Amino acid sequence: MTAEIVSVGTELLLGQTVDTNAAELGRKLAALGIVHRRRQTVGDNLERAAEAIREALFRADTVFTIGGLGPTQDDLTRDAIALALGVSLVHDPEIEAHLRAMFERRRIPWTDSQTRQAQRPEGSQPVANPNGTAPGLICERDGKRVIALPGPPNEFGPMVEGPVGGYLAALTGGMALHSRVVRVCGMGESMVERTIRDLVDGENPTVAPYAKLGEVHLRVSTMASDGDTAASVLDPVVATIRERLGNHVYGFDDQPLESAVIGLLRDRKQTLAVAESVTGGGLGGRLTSVEGSSAAFVGGVIAYQAQIKEQLLGVSRELLDAHGTVSEACAVAMAEGAHERFATDFALGITGNAGPTVDAAGTRVGTVFIALASFEGTQVVEHEFTGQRGAVRSKASQSALTMLWFALNR
Repeated sequence: MTAEIVSVGTELLLGQTVDTNAAELGRKLAALGIVHRRRQTVGDNLERAAEAIREALFRADTVFTIGGLGPTQDDLTRDAIALALGVSLVHDPEIEAHLRAMFERRRIPWTDSQTRQAQRPEGSQPVANPNGTAPGLICERDGKRVIALPGPPNEFGPMVEGPVGGYLAALTGGMALHSRVVRVCGMGESMVERTIRDLVDGENPTVAPYAKLGEVHLRVSTMASDGDTAASVLDPVVATIRERLGNHVYGFDDQPLESAVIGLLRDRKQTLAVAESVTGGGLGGRLTSVEGSSAAFVGGVIAYQAQIKEQLLGVSRELLDAHGTVSEACAVAMAEGAHERFATDFALGITGNAGPTVDAAGTRVGTVFIALASFEGTQVVEHEFTGQRGAVRSKASQSALTMLWFALNR
């Protein structure tokens, strides 16, 4: 089954409203194994909306419209569907009776415009909307269907997960898309793909790489009627990926890198401290977001100014004067200072220039030094990150965790 989404609303085109509904519906379609090939967004214009629906029906078996089912004159999705299908709008007295009873219970005055919500394209079936006034619609014609969904997220979500989801599941015969996500760090997308090229070219399961901030995700997917059947297809391929990529695979599905790092430290009864400058506590924030992190993460210092590096981490004034705060020597001293003061197995030190301009010492934007101190010694790496300030800071914390991950897996 193929599907297309048509989102209706001028506010979407103007960027005043972000279309989170279409993204949610896309995830639902993927979970049901329905092939979703295209999305359109049109404003509150009858002819353009009808044209978008006609074009979508030409390409897809099932067309979803989102929004435009309310009582006002710019709520024209019902009219556009009728026009696209070449049918008339009919008045549904049962819908009107339901709406009138709802308004009476809520002590809301009835207006004639509410009657628009009791109209539906001829031959369509209403979909109950217990969270709002406008019902959804399912319009079947010539082997295809248009499913109209309300725009407010508190109405849209329950309808997709409830009656519309059940309707779609029946159409797909119980088959669903089952996926596992393999999370990879310390290796770029092109190298990952080259290493598992034959798996990416396979048809069942499919393997798709996605570049993320400082890591790569591999989505391994298959269509199956149940979890056990899916596992029999997915597990061997996931095992092959792990074998080929080795320690670059740090986790699966929703597990972030900080969780994997904390898990290893806890298993080994080892501890970690951080000394942060450019990341301003971002690394510590990621670590403490992990449940149970206190068993491994001791604490840290946000040493943003030079005198704090000197006073709290023992970075000498001579070093700072000779090398500056954004330097390999400073990162090493920060990590070793945290390692000594917190008495941990590991300590990370991060210093750099996230921008937006070259600093007083002439350090380029994106230059970051990360040091890792342990009882075996201290290692330090210089990075040249691209992007704006927030991106540089995020990449720095990700690289620090990656550095620790590989140190733990040596």
